[in-house]
Amino acid sequence: MAKRQSNQLPNNLPQLQNLIKRDSESYKEEFQQQLRHFNSTLAVFELTPDQFNESLDELVMFLAQVAKCYQEELSEFPATLVSLLEKHATILDGDMRLSICRALILLRNKALIAPADLHKLFFNLLRCQDKSLRSFLKDNIVNDIKNINANGKDQKLNGALQNYMFTMLKDNATIAAKTSLDVMISLYKKNVWKDEKTVNVIATACFSKVTKILVTAVKFFLGTDEDEDEDSDDEEIPTLKEVTMQNRFNKKTRKREKYLENIKKAHKKKKKKSNVATYNFSALHLIHDPQEFAEKLFRKLEGLTERFEVKLMMLELVSRLIGTHQLILLNYYPYIARFIAPHQREVVRLLQFSAQAAHEMVPPDCIEPVLKAIINNFVTERNSSEVMAVGLNAVRELVARCPLVMTEDLLRDLVEYKTYKDKGVMMASRSLIQLFRSICPDLLHKRDRGRPTEATVEVKRKEFGELDVKEFVPGAEVIDVNEEEGEGEGGESDSDSDGEDDLDETKDEKDILLSLEDKAKKAREATVGKILTDEDFLKIDAAQLKKQVVGFRKGGKGRKRTANEADLDQEAEDAAAAGRKELVNLEDIEMIYKKKKHDKEARMELIMAGREDREKFGSRKSKKAEGASITNKQKSKKKNFSMMKHKIKAKGKKSFREKQVALKKRLIKVQKNSH
Repeated sequence: MAKRQSNQLPNNLPQLQNLIKRDSESYKEEFQQQLRHFNSTLAVFELTPDQFNESLDELVMFLAQVAKCYQEELSEFPATLVSLLEKHATILDGDMRLSICRALILLRNKALIAPADLHKLFFNLLRCQDKSLRSFLKDNIVNDIKNINANGKDQKLNGALQNYMFTMLKDNATIAAKTSLDVMISLYKKNVWKDEKTVNVIATACFSKVTKILVTAVKFFLGTDEDEDEDSDDEEIPTLKEVTMQNRFNKKTRKREKYLENIKKAHKKKKKKSNVATYNFSALHLIHDPQEFAEKLFRKLEGLTERFEVKLMMLELVSRLIGTHQLILLNYYPYIARFIAPHQREVVRLLQFSAQAAHEMVPPDCIEPVLKAIINNFVTERNSSEVMAVGLNAVRELVARCPLVMTEDLLRDLVEYKTYKDKGVMMASRSLIQLFRSICPDLLHKRDRGRPTEATVEVKRKEFGELDVKEFVPGAEVIDVNEEEGEGEGGESDSDSDGEDDLDETKDEKDILLSLEDKAKKAREATVGKILTDEDFLKIDAAQLKKQVVGFRKGGKGRKRTANEADLDQEAEDAAAAGRKELVNLEDIEMIYKKKKHDKEARMELIMAGREDREKFGSRKSKKAEGASITNKQKSKKKNFSMMKHKIKAKGKKSFREKQVALKKRLIKVQKNSH
């Protein structure tokens, strides 16, 4: 009879482990026996550390599992494993090294080893040539630091680890430095280390001599705020409608009802989480000295010998820094102007970077080479219409950020394309007209300025470095300072109607200016020394938008668009969301209006629309009444080919003599019928 395998203590380690966790005191002797066995096995293993020892592997995991029960006896056990890895990290067998790391993680979860000691050891292990181990350690470091800071920030531990990672970025081992950078980026994106120190440590990696590290750091700063929310631990949740329909048609069980309740709770939690407003700044805003950072990056870019894609990323980062912080980097513009040509790779992105780096604080003379390069290389009839449209769009985006670079003669030349034969060029030119109607209508020809509005009358061309500082909130004249609470709507409508009556009357320029001065005086009285509410700001936004649509002209009455035509509510929301645009959208430059080619579905739709309200297509000859008989010839057209092929076959086999006889018979028959 075979011997039973169920109880073989103390050699059956899983069973002993289970019993110790239930009653540690009763099995203390068996535990001490296994501890002595571990010490002897470890001494033998250190003689040949490059070979896998199955017995030691099992004992390490066993002691790590029961370490919480015998903390006094195993007080030196974590330090033993750490010293073993430190001495033989590079020569240990891969499976053995991974097993010891798992045991240390288990001890860390039981709070039997300090997190700083474990993380420093793991960072040193990143030098090992073991890809699976590095991935395992990286995920563990990120999750452990995230769990440590889940309930509250441990500033002391975070500071020590950040300082250690800063030294790891300068490590000679490229793999270790790259993994350290990945860890910091992951912690930033998971909102664990989203602070200035982390960002500025990552910024130092942009000057690394190793291409992989440099590219990783640059990509981090080029990422958008939407991309930074990488905490996607939640799986895709089924919709509430799907689960409800399943429960309606499937058999009703308590399990399905509970599942439906859990889905409802999950959707409620997700909705609550999505409604929470986030006010996190992007990484570019947290750099300590953006001017020095941009200058160093540009100097490195000028001497860079990497491939074109790397240069393109660094160009984009420098342009974002200049546009976001309104920096002065004068050498950037002639440098990028060299690449602006239609045949250049990624030229549309280069146009985007050129416009992105322009702002009002840059001298117009410095941006002029970029503007001339765009106009000379793109806006010419030697090029295709798509190239011309892209060039005009790029000019619009550039001068929108630095209007002083545009001259009157140049603008009027570009405006002449408003009647160009291609729609894309025409619309791009008209968008340029629309831009200057709002920022500087004096540069346009009088016929292109459109109907003047109160907003355009207030606009004046600012000189270089001039700031438009007001003592009041523009548009606050709609707020009635004497109105009682609850009568806001009546005050707004009275003020608006007065303004419309004033603008509808015939006035000369002096009268118009005296209307504007009165409104400025009212706005000053309504804002100075007072606290405005959210409702007041909504009224002000609506009033400012109405100034853009209320038109007037000398010698006649103006016309005001209705609220539906102007879509004021949507414009107010868009203006509030946009603010000052720091970055340029690539779609704004690529925006080409062109008639799309019709696909098959569109052509069939047009064909079927043309067949409406007409008889069935086919011959328009009059046909016999419905139900009338038809000839044999008509019947043969509807017959199957197999029913008619014998006639066709016989007809093809006639000889010349047979054809003569048939023709003679047919002629005789025709002659008889004619009589």
